[in-house]
Amino acid sequence: MHQDRSDFAEDAELLLKLSEGSKPAFDTLYNKYWKQVYNTAFKRLYDAERAQDVAQDVFVQLWVRGTKSPIENLPAYLMVSARNGVFKLLEKEGKYAQLPDDTANRLEDPLDRADAAVLHEEFMNAFNQLVNSLPNQQRIIFKLRFEDDMSSQQIADLLQISPKTVRNQLGKALSSLRDTLLLMNLLIILYSSK
Repeated sequence: MHQDRSDFAEDAELLLKLSEGSKPAFDTLYNKYWKQVYNTAFKRLYDAERAQDVAQDVFVQLWVRGTKSPIENLPAYLMVSARNGVFKLLEKEGKYAQLPDDTANRLEDPLDRADAAVLHEEFMNAFNQLVNSLPNQQRIIFKLRFEDDMSSQQIADLLQISPKTVRNQLGKALSSLRDTLLLMNLLIILYSSK
């Protein structure tokens, strides 16, 4: 995340506005740095959905911290936050689901690959049902963000709500989905290891 003097000055101005609670300043920073934060997470996770979760969390933290305490070097802050977010995610997942040691060997077996495909399909069906069970506004916002790839500002404009409401609803949706998906993942691993 290289930054020249004009970027540094622009970020400093936006962060000052953010400290005063400016939603447009936050959205400008979000649009400017989203891809870099996402890429930082993706390079460590190799998983688009989990990288999006980490990036979303980083920007929620930016909103919360930006209105409370100053940030000296925004690109460095975002990169470190993304890296820490990945570590926290992996640590959290590690507490809930350890893959059995022979998983890689079992996936080589054609029958196990067929089982894995069935499990994946069942998992995706359960995930879609889970998304559809979210409260109406959360479901709509989640689908616009992750299926239609719209920004918080675009969603806010479309639904005529504030970007902060979009971020809050996304955060709640992601939290609900993440907790349930971790449980589902654990159940699938326990089932498949029998």
